[in-house]
Parts: sequence; C-alpha cells; structure tokens
Amino acid sequence: MPISTSISSPTTRHEALASGHVVPESARCVQCGICTFNCPIGIDVRRYARLGEHITNPRCLTCGECVQRCPRCVLRFDRLNIFKERGK
Repeated sequence: MPISTSISSPTTRHEALASGHVVPESARCVQCGICTFNCPIGIDVRRYARLGEHITNPRCLTCGECVQRCPRCVLRFDRLNIFKERGK
C-alpha cells in the first residue's frame, strides 16, 4: 500500500517507515494536539512541531498515526541518513 511521503525511493509503507522519521512543518501547525493525542507511545509530538524539530524520541515507533491524523498535513516522513559516509 503506497503512502504519500517525502521519501522518494521506498515504494511501500513498511519501507518508508523503516527508513525515515517524522518531521513537522512548524509554520503551518496550529497546536491542536491531535498528533499527540493519537500517539500510542505518548510522545508530545505537538511540542516537537512547535519547536520545528524532528521527532528524535527513541521510543517513536514511526507508526504514522501522528502523520495520518494531522488535519493540516503538518507532519511528514523524511529519510534518515544514518549510513551516510562521513567526509563525502
């Protein structure tokens, strides 16, 4: 099942979630809190969105609930570069 993300190469939801993390577009966020309410782990996603920070909480499952439930489409998945070689 394809999903809409900013990750260009993964084609399935599973591949996209495994290779990315949640990134907010803070200028569009109205702090409604729906993202935080729907987080099954209880991460304060709204706080990350307010600060314009990527969700760096190691407990984040990248389940996509916050991204899917946001009524303004403020949250998206972005690629992690954990295997990017240094110095290149």
